[in-house]
Amino acid sequence: MTDPTTFTYANQTVNRLGFGAMRITGEGIWGPPKDPDECRAVLRRAVELGVNLIDTADSYGPYVSEELIREALHPYGGIKIATKAGFLRIGPNAWRECGRPDYLRQECEMSLRRLGQASIDLFQLHRIDPAVAPEDQFGLLRDLLDEGKVQAVGLSEVSVEQIIAARKVVTISTVQNLYNVSNRQSEDVLEYCEREGIGFIPWYPVAAGSLARSGGPLDALAHQNGITVGQLSLAWLLRRSPVMLPIPGTSKVAHVEENCAAATITLDDATFEALNELRD
Repeated sequence: MTDPTTFTYANQTVNRLGFGAMRITGEGIWGPPKDPDECRAVLRRAVELGVNLIDTADSYGPYVSEELIREALHPYGGIKIATKAGFLRIGPNAWRECGRPDYLRQECEMSLRRLGQASIDLFQLHRIDPAVAPEDQFGLLRDLLDEGKVQAVGLSEVSVEQIIAARKVVTISTVQNLYNVSNRQSEDVLEYCEREGIGFIPWYPVAAGSLARSGGPLDALAHQNGITVGQLSLAWLLRRSPVMLPIPGTSKVAHVEENCAAATITLDDATFEALNELRD
């Protein structure tokens, strides 16, 4: 019987609630965090609580997140590290697509060095660069997979049509799109991933906006269930689909403990259906 708390892609089995390591950096996802020791403690505590999928990117810092992950967790044992490439960083909160094959290869090699790995567990194209032929970007991912530089390939912020095009060139194991209870613009992508057995990694997994405001509908449902809005958001995602792999992130130990507790929460049918009906 399949374990509903885990998901397997490319012969890698992970617990479905992971950790997103973007926030263990400075303001604007730029430079080091204010408290590196706390961030290393966050990573270790997440693993203690059962997380074995850590999601990062070369652009987080840049490089800072990957470096802290190695400092805190290497050697990784059964922990799977997912990283990404495809953005140039030119300043705080400044991101520019770069999907040139030579650049993506360089960043893969540098991530291997920073993470201290012989092969990256999951290597994701952070964005498809509109200035570079998509098949060239997908082809580079295929080459890295064939060479053993990476064990699995993923995409980020893509449409169903783009996933289909990529799969003609390389096996796609995961897709990472914006998705949460208050933003379901990628519903069609999630449904496609579910049909095809592709892992769906929702970034920004905790609901925001008017639905999550104090006294709002999510707040009310959370209080009824004796949990936080964040835990409610994550528990809904975990029930929403068996291919869902939420990666909530934080730079505080107390917050990672709160987030990880969501993996133990089972929403009743009435709460789940009420959340399904909500729209921001």
